[in-house]
Amino acid sequence: MSRMLFANMPVKDVAATRSFFAGLGFEFNAAFSDENTVSMIVSDQATVMFLNETRFKDFISDSITDTTQSREVLMCVSADSRAEVDSLVDAAVAAGGSAWMEPQDHGFMYGRAFRDLDHHVWEVMWMDPSAIPAD
Repeated sequence: MSRMLFANMPVKDVAATRSFFAGLGFEFNAAFSDENTVSMIVSDQATVMFLNETRFKDFISDSITDTTQSREVLMCVSADSRAEVDSLVDAAVAAGGSAWMEPQDHGFMYGRAFRDLDHHVWEVMWMDPSAIPAD
């Protein structure tokens, strides 16, 4: 069975978040986006729903994590090359995000990370396909 993944994340400013991720090359599903929510397409099977904090609170019974102080999740997206890892993270930082942690270079795998406008951490990772064991 193949499952879809929908990650839901609170944000302070939906329009600014949409602009930030559009600048990184992501696309959005208009049918599931409005003034309180933006639906970002990661792949055919993965979507990130950014909800303004008030709307996000409609779905939880406790508090929102203070992402300036702690992590609840690390989002990780793949890249097709080491250069794409650098390009995406550099673009995120230039668009108002911030670098997070040191780059991880294991030769066959390379990654860097950034924090978005709401301090959610996004890792960008490339792995040499020839280093993946065959089933």
